[in-house]
Amino acid sequence: MSSSKKKQSFLGGAAILASAVAIVKAIGFFYKIPLNNIIDTEGKTYFDSAYQIYNVLLTISTAGLPLALSKLVSEAQARGRENEKRKLFSTAIWIFLILGIAGSAFMFFGTKTVAGMLNNESAYYAIRALAPAVFCVCLLACMRGYTQGQGDMKPTAISQVLEALCKLGIGLPLAAYILKAGNGQEYGAAGAIFGVTVGTVLSMLFLIFYLFTHRSPGDSLDIPPSRTLLAARILIIGIPITLSNCAMSIISLVDTSIVLGRLQDGLGMTEIAASALKGQYGYAIDMMNLPSSFVFPVTMSLIPVAAAALARKDYRSANRTITSALRLIAILALPCGVGLSVLSTPIMRLILPLHPEAAVAAGPHLKILGIACIFICIMNLTNAILQTYGKVHLPILTVILGGIIKIAMNYILVGNPDINIHGAPISTLCCYLTIAGLNLFFVWKYSPRRPHYLRLFFLPTVATLLMGGAAWAVCGLAGKVLEKGHSAYGANAIATLLGILAGAGVYAVLVVALGILRADDLKTVPHGQKLAKLLHLK
Repeated sequence: MSSSKKKQSFLGGAAILASAVAIVKAIGFFYKIPLNNIIDTEGKTYFDSAYQIYNVLLTISTAGLPLALSKLVSEAQARGRENEKRKLFSTAIWIFLILGIAGSAFMFFGTKTVAGMLNNESAYYAIRALAPAVFCVCLLACMRGYTQGQGDMKPTAISQVLEALCKLGIGLPLAAYILKAGNGQEYGAAGAIFGVTVGTVLSMLFLIFYLFTHRSPGDSLDIPPSRTLLAARILIIGIPITLSNCAMSIISLVDTSIVLGRLQDGLGMTEIAASALKGQYGYAIDMMNLPSSFVFPVTMSLIPVAAAALARKDYRSANRTITSALRLIAILALPCGVGLSVLSTPIMRLILPLHPEAAVAAGPHLKILGIACIFICIMNLTNAILQTYGKVHLPILTVILGGIIKIAMNYILVGNPDINIHGAPISTLCCYLTIAGLNLFFVWKYSPRRPHYLRLFFLPTVATLLMGGAAWAVCGLAGKVLEKGHSAYGANAIATLLGILAGAGVYAVLVVALGILRADDLKTVPHGQKLAKLLHLK
């Protein structure tokens, strides 16, 4: 296969995965928003507690090892070593099987202990409902890594969408039914999260069927290394990546325990009262994480291109690609974060019509977390860049430092009666600001050609501030005009949407008029060349 065809194949695969991620995140949006209205702030905390434990186990099993398997399978396929490729998969499946059994057993049999450690014993049922998903996800990760290593991204994309659809189609109705039947919030949260478990089971069955019906034909004469050596290769590549990714999940889990503990022990609240406050914060966290879910796949399509350029020692091309990725992050993340911040309370009131008081309480959290969203996007991209440069240990270090700051600040601020839960978003902002700042420094230090951050971020920042001002002014003015002729929710909804449209319009004009976005930035982004022509970019 020629290099140009390989590049096209890669970009096609990246486009498939990026499209799948976009669909999954869109489904996730239509899952989380109704869910937040079905369960109240108390149930939200039970749901989040279970999901954070799941996330730690999920990251340990799926963050680095599938990537390592994918890399080794890809290399074996490129050399025509079919037997080695099959043996890699059969070796990896045992590693993932052991991880899955251990993770599910830990969640199922240690439920009471874990819930107690989180200072959230009522999360018991939600944690137990999610336990089987860990086993399924481990096997899913192995099969996805194997198919991706062969350049086949469709199975991963289909299984991800199937998983998300089950979560939406089963979890939401089940939660609504359980609560309507008069059961408590802890059971409603368990019902909502059970949809995730069903989704992972069906996705796993789909991939098993796919692998059985798409087995590689023919024999090969290559003699593969021993299973011990292959397992060692997978672990050597996968463990550093796993550590850098799971550090933040572990820190978030510890952070939840500290926040709930300080509200109860430090301020004398009951578990239910503390869970209600934590749930308000959780509503805002969902909105903070939304932009990074959409922004990151766009910029990530550039990273493998940079890695290939570095392998060829084409530092000029690598620098151009990295610069484009940083510019795209600035262009996309800044307006998302500032928009969430300036329209924080109106947005929360828009998406939580059934919990108006909780929406108003969550608004101040989102005002701070909107800015934190910018640094999350930068953190994700710079982590990937540093890994591309071979500096796989630096992201681990920066995440740990940021996590220590987050935990220490939460302990101090949340335990202060004058600040209480409002200390949580402040600590989150400081955490991601620290990580992003350190990462940007290390990217600058280790780049073959050092990026000019002022040049990259100045104009997008100017455009974003003008956009934020326009969105805030239009929303505020429209709200005052509409408040007499509409319901409180209707007036806020129309005003918020008008503010968003005004901000988006102003920003789009400024990006093109100021020449912030360039045609080169969109070359490797799915459908980027069409967009460049449409916008007449040079």
